[in-house]
Amino acid sequence: MKSTIALLSGAGLVAAALAGCGQTGPLYMPTPPAKPAPVAVPEQPAQPVPSNNASTPAPTK
Repeated sequence: MKSTIALLSGAGLVAAALAGCGQTGPLYMPTPPAKPAPVAVPEQPAQPVPSNNASTPAPTK
């Protein structure tokens, strides 16, 4: 008799624990967050290319 009561109470505790955990309703995968829009970098004017002029002195050490 004691073993039957222990078995039923144990089964009741297991059933209550399983019923009380988890999310109710259908399972679903959350949608990933949207990627932010790329930031537009303002165009800068092209830097002038230094010419290889002989009139410009070479740097010294």
